[in-house]
Amino acid sequence: MQTVFSGIQPSGMLTLGNYLGALKHFPPMQESSDCYFCIVDQHAITVPQDRLALRENIRSLTALYIAVGIDPKKSTLFIQSEVPAHAQLGWMMQCVAYIGELERMTQFKDKSTGKEAVSASLLTYPPLMAADILLYQTNVVPVGEDQKQHLELTRNLAERFNNKYNDIFTVPEVQIPKVGARIMSLDDPHKKMSKSDANAKSYISMLDDAKTIEKKIKSAVTDTEGTIRFDREEKPAVSNLLSIFSLCSHRSIEELEQAYEGIGYGHFKADLAEVVVATLAPIRERYEELIQSSELDAILDEGANKASRAAAKTLAKAERAMGLGRKRK
Repeated sequence: MQTVFSGIQPSGMLTLGNYLGALKHFPPMQESSDCYFCIVDQHAITVPQDRLALRENIRSLTALYIAVGIDPKKSTLFIQSEVPAHAQLGWMMQCVAYIGELERMTQFKDKSTGKEAVSASLLTYPPLMAADILLYQTNVVPVGEDQKQHLELTRNLAERFNNKYNDIFTVPEVQIPKVGARIMSLDDPHKKMSKSDANAKSYISMLDDAKTIEKKIKSAVTDTEGTIRFDREEKPAVSNLLSIFSLCSHRSIEELEQAYEGIGYGHFKADLAEVVVATLAPIRERYEELIQSSELDAILDEGANKASRAAAKTLAKAERAMGLGRKRK
């Protein structure tokens, strides 16, 4: 059985883009893989966070994981900071990484450009991300396209460590969904849908109610052509809406193009809103049942214990390979 690892930052409510690009694909993986789903709160603090909001976000993300179909009996769901091995191996990975390759990370450039000062962790968090993955001898990491560069670094660090010290880590494979890996903003189809966008109309939150979803989709940008067809270059906004429609309705883009041939954007958007509401409503209902329950704490306690046992084995091997600690007889 292969091992799958995925981590999401608890830095705000997740969007429809997060669901279609990532969370939707997680429940089926549980049936044939050993899955670790991590709430990576240590990554969240690479930028300033309100401590109370951070703890609320951690709980909300836990509830969302379960609401989309993660079964704690089949998968390990846990908080990164509750498994100390992540930070320990993260430091060891920093000692293997080179400053030059960290400075070349696109996300570091994007988040540091124009800032008077940024934390050192913004530069060095990719080695911690590598540690997250390598601790569980992960075979497959499902990610969006924006994380592909970090996964390549993880692979490089694993191979570098194995070659220099000992063959300790499994070198993971990157898995990017063919459709839905990058859902774009509703008001600018050239940028990714993001919960941090200042314009709330640019994204659909996973907990938006039906009326809010309808309003946001109604106001989504299209173009002046008036035809519903998929063309990322010439019709990026309409293509983005078609991708969302396809993923929520389980109908192919070709089928949707045929069904809406000669039909205006207004009717298309109304039907799109209906399928998005139908997709998110059950998740929202389950989330509301979970968010205040003690069930979440029991799940996280068990997850931390299970993850700690698995992580400790890999950490001990890596420490021995590097020569850390005392020699045991």
